[in-house]
Amino acid sequence: MVNWLFRPAERDTEGLVEHAPVLRVRAVIKRFWPDARPFRGWLLLSLLLVLISPLLDTAAIWLFKVLIDDVLTPQNFAVFPMVAGAYAVLTLLSGVLDFCGQYLAVWIGENFLHRMRTRVFAHLHTLSVGFFDRRRIGDTLSRLTDDVGAIESLVLSGVAQTFSSVVKILLFGGVLFYLDWRLALVALVSVPLFWLVAKFFARRIKDAAREERGRSGSISTVAEESLGNASLIQAYGREEAEVGRFARQSRGNVVAELSAARIGALFGPLTDLMQVFGVLAIVGVGILELSAGRISLGGLLAFLIYLSQLYTPVQSLGQLVNRVFSASASAERIIELLDQKPLVQSPPDPVPLRRVTGRIDVDRVDFRYPGTSTDVLHSVSFCAPPGQTTAVVGASGAGKSTLTKLLLRFYDPERGRILLDGVDLRQLDIAELRANIAIVLQETLLLDGTIADNILAGRPDADERQLVEAAEAADAHEFIQTLPEGYETRVGQRGRLLSGGQRQRIAIARAMIRDAPILLLDEPTTSLDADATQRILAPLRRLMAGRTTIVISHNLLTVRDAQQIVYLDRGRITEAGTHEELLANNNGYAHLYRLHHPERGHAVPEQQVVPPRPVDGQLPN
Repeated sequence: MVNWLFRPAERDTEGLVEHAPVLRVRAVIKRFWPDARPFRGWLLLSLLLVLISPLLDTAAIWLFKVLIDDVLTPQNFAVFPMVAGAYAVLTLLSGVLDFCGQYLAVWIGENFLHRMRTRVFAHLHTLSVGFFDRRRIGDTLSRLTDDVGAIESLVLSGVAQTFSSVVKILLFGGVLFYLDWRLALVALVSVPLFWLVAKFFARRIKDAAREERGRSGSISTVAEESLGNASLIQAYGREEAEVGRFARQSRGNVVAELSAARIGALFGPLTDLMQVFGVLAIVGVGILELSAGRISLGGLLAFLIYLSQLYTPVQSLGQLVNRVFSASASAERIIELLDQKPLVQSPPDPVPLRRVTGRIDVDRVDFRYPGTSTDVLHSVSFCAPPGQTTAVVGASGAGKSTLTKLLLRFYDPERGRILLDGVDLRQLDIAELRANIAIVLQETLLLDGTIADNILAGRPDADERQLVEAAEAADAHEFIQTLPEGYETRVGQRGRLLSGGQRQRIAIARAMIRDAPILLLDEPTTSLDADATQRILAPLRRLMAGRTTIVISHNLLTVRDAQQIVYLDRGRITEAGTHEELLANNNGYAHLYRLHHPERGHAVPEQQVVPPRPVDGQLPN
């Protein structure tokens, strides 16, 4: 029975998110107390209201003693109007102060939470893409929306509640000793028992709360993954399997909640039982004091009222200890997020980018993803001359898309370097670097806003004329005009209300309006059918004109006009040249070309084979 009450039951751990490192409550409060600095003045005002409220309660209860001893017992009813008026004034004033105190507490708490949520969200956007590749988005969202709230109860409302309870204990305890010190000593015997019980429950409640928060993150993770891939799940008939996966996490949450509920539900009755025994003992001693004439009837009744008021803050402190330990489990999850550091950072004194010409040099780059043991790129070197198009082709898994992540500094090379206009990317400010790059990716990334919002994401300060010009250059203006709300049409989550070709043309318009000197095209036509591909080839060529362009593509129709083609095979460059030269070499590129165009498989005679052309450009020192 005892084990069932205090020890969590065996739980299914499948899919459970990782627990955050365990920290002491003192360390948690110390970590977040500086965040309360903007609200400390208001917190002091709140504490002042907290101090006045129990003083008014004390005076109101004392009037009850006056009513018994000076009005009812001697039947001196002439004093009653004055007592009644004083009681009404105290009650009204107490109500006004309680309203102000509660509203101020909510105002402080909600504004603190707003700042904390924004701080955590902003921090998440400073982390490298690799963090989101490794972490479950659902659990991160659960921390951002649910766990942040626990910090306020530790740093602000917890402080106010502790102060309020301590003030009431001192104030009511002092009055009890003033009325009858013998009764007061009997009453205070139970106070240490409250603390012992609270301490016994606190650690168990924290463990249960940590399990419950982990389960809540797992539920969010499963829901986000499943609903975000609804079309895939329905297409493969995986509905029942996904419901089962969700149900297992939900059942695990039920077990964790019940474990916390058992402990919490037992704490209240135990403290109530101690309170009852304490009151009965005091009534017994109080009768003896009354019969001995050491306390009046009004004094005894007032003593019992004060005592009931005293037990409330004592019990509240015990419950507060439990809530603090429970909240610290959530705060630990936030601290773990805030302790995450980006894999790449801007240098303290970055080299300023002036007029970018767009020359890109990749110099003997090796790279492997964090947490893996295999290199994705091996000693990759090539030069992308300013204003020209360099295509990077190869079979799936050759490391092509990894290059775009390195060029955008989502990651840094393990060895080697990448240079822009002769400067190592690691010496540049990340935001300034990316401001000079426009991208069009295989997975078209659109936000759940209007078409205009998504195009202007490339350049928020652009005017309406520039917006329309970019859409026209991307061959998107015509279809946008046919939509019911034109440029104000919402695209839906991830642009799902548009076709694949329409989404890609919006992405091209976004890159157009950015007007950056460097353009990265990562498989821009892979997800499109042949007709859609043909429709976006013209706007793609307009976008590429005059820019240093890195094209990564399986579709060799989009790369055959490139001034330079680099062929990657298992992370290594095996050949480089123009389309015609690589076909004449009859090696990896020619083989890939024949796979895509089998009707031209014998178009290159053996005698046309020429030596590979060296990679263009001399690397700067």
